[in-house]
Amino acid sequence: MALMLYPGRLHQFTKEHMDAVAAIFCGLLLFLGWIALHLGFLGWALLLLPAAYIIGGYESAREGFTTLVKERELDVDLLMIVAALGAAGLGLWRKEYYLIIDGAVLILIFAISGALEGYAMQRTERSIRSLMSLTQDTARVVRQGREEIVLINQLQLGDEIIVKPGELIPTDAIILEGYSSLNQAAITGESLPVERKVGEEVFAGTLNGYGALKLKLHQPPESSLIQRVIRLVKQAQTEAPPSQEFIEQFERRYAQVIVVVGIFLAILPPFIWNWEWETTIYRALTFLVVASPCALMAAIMPTLLSGIANGAKQGILFKNGAQLERVGKVRAIAFDKTGTLTTGQVEVCQVIASSEYTQADVLKAAAALESRSEHPIGKAIVQAASDLEYKSAVEVQAIPGQGIVGLVKQQQVIVGNAEFVQQYVTNLSVKLQDAAHTLQQEGKTVVWVARGEEDKDIVSLSTSFNIVGLVALADKIRPEAAKAIAHLRKLGVEQIVMLTGDNQQTANSVAQAIGIDQVYAELLPEDKLRVIRHLQKEYETVAMVGDGINDAPALAQASVGIAMGKAGSDVALETADIVLMADKLEKIAVAMGLGKRAQVIVKQNIVIALSFIVLLLVGNFLGNVNLPLGVVGHEGSTVLVTLSGLRLLK
Repeated sequence: MALMLYPGRLHQFTKEHMDAVAAIFCGLLLFLGWIALHLGFLGWALLLLPAAYIIGGYESAREGFTTLVKERELDVDLLMIVAALGAAGLGLWRKEYYLIIDGAVLILIFAISGALEGYAMQRTERSIRSLMSLTQDTARVVRQGREEIVLINQLQLGDEIIVKPGELIPTDAIILEGYSSLNQAAITGESLPVERKVGEEVFAGTLNGYGALKLKLHQPPESSLIQRVIRLVKQAQTEAPPSQEFIEQFERRYAQVIVVVGIFLAILPPFIWNWEWETTIYRALTFLVVASPCALMAAIMPTLLSGIANGAKQGILFKNGAQLERVGKVRAIAFDKTGTLTTGQVEVCQVIASSEYTQADVLKAAAALESRSEHPIGKAIVQAASDLEYKSAVEVQAIPGQGIVGLVKQQQVIVGNAEFVQQYVTNLSVKLQDAAHTLQQEGKTVVWVARGEEDKDIVSLSTSFNIVGLVALADKIRPEAAKAIAHLRKLGVEQIVMLTGDNQQTANSVAQAIGIDQVYAELLPEDKLRVIRHLQKEYETVAMVGDGINDAPALAQASVGIAMGKAGSDVALETADIVLMADKLEKIAVAMGLGKRAQVIVKQNIVIALSFIVLLLVGNFLGNVNLPLGVVGHEGSTVLVTLSGLRLLK
């Protein structure tokens, strides 16, 4: 009825939704059938329970028979169906109808497992859709002297593209005309916009700043950086890790062994031990029930789900149980810099005044001009001067890539980089030059502030400016970063590296401050992916911690991808396996601790499950275990390992 009222949502009702609905209805019918059987309504029970079999087992049966026909292999799906039907058949044959319920429970377990698996597989599609939102469908192209809008896939090499201020760059291209500041954080992770001029390359998905640009297409749109990122995410997310392939192979081999042994048990005993055929069939079907790997499967998932719930209470979102187990095996961790080890926000970290002025004078003069600017550096300076009283400048003019000029109380003031400001300074202090050089070596951005003549207009700048001082800015390191790194080392992480698109000096400064082993700087997304693959060859299980779109391929490729919840981009959040909801780096160590505990409990549960299976199988072979006892042992072992797994909730 809801779908009839909202037909626009029909397209959103996917196979994953159908699997979830099937599992819910299977459980409901099983519950109602159980009630009917215990109240003596046998007819209703025999109607409800088969319906639970059909609704809950259809998908497993279809997949099992498809694997059998196309790949000529048996898997656990088909084994569960055979075991369930065998239990139901025995129940009808011997009029022990509770056995039908046991088979329905097996069906329900697999229906729930299939629904959860389908839900997890939606991550890839959502990641790609988020990435696609960064790409333009059209571009403004100049052809035959006229501007026209064309589809991206219709662009041709050599086309001239117009990009206005505030627009996304539609595809990778070379600047023909214009000068602008581009926000490349989504692609390279740089915390500050970068200036781009004629002859330099710009990337699709980056945001144009104040200047109009004319670009020339120098490569096909499908070869753009953002398209390569999309392809890398697809590839990395669809590559199954070796452990997953091993589990799948184990399930199929296990199913084959059980089926083969079951067939032999159903045929050979009358000829070898002179068993009656009724006893033989009974023992063979009992074997299928007690050999069902439910306890073995329950040895893992309840533990991992408990760990996931525990992590959620502490602000750690695990997207699937496999990653909880894997994070406890991490031997190397790669961190993105901007927005991960740092806050991603530029702030004033130091103010140095010349001998004639104070630090307050420097901040007030700079803030008077920057209050008229939208540049991130300007905003940081204004924030630093928020407690000071100053009058905003007039006749403010920005010189792209160099600085800003204006009048403050009828006095010329300039704020900008060293090359720009020092053109108008006659006597420059050696002390300030040395201080600026030291700050730059530490990876900080240095802004110079100077005052000129009074009662001057802004048309012609005076050549007799006096340096007021300089302001150093940097992306703030998260206060908990150093402690988090030290804690990871105590947990046994062998190698901790930083991957960043920022410059080498800035990256080295951050790494030294918090204790990073190795730095890889000035990287594009594909470079980060390459480093992760290199680390995996040496350390096998590698985690990647990031927050930006440029981190998505590396997050997808890493054995464990960890994203920052608050600062993270949509693509990073969708691609990652673990999300730190409060952006607290110390939670990585908590996640690893949960993973290590999960490994111990899973191993204990596997030993318990296998012990029960072996005992039941031996008992069945010796004739000491009948079907009801086998069901009790089978279900009892499943409950036992499930309760054992719940220990991780504490």
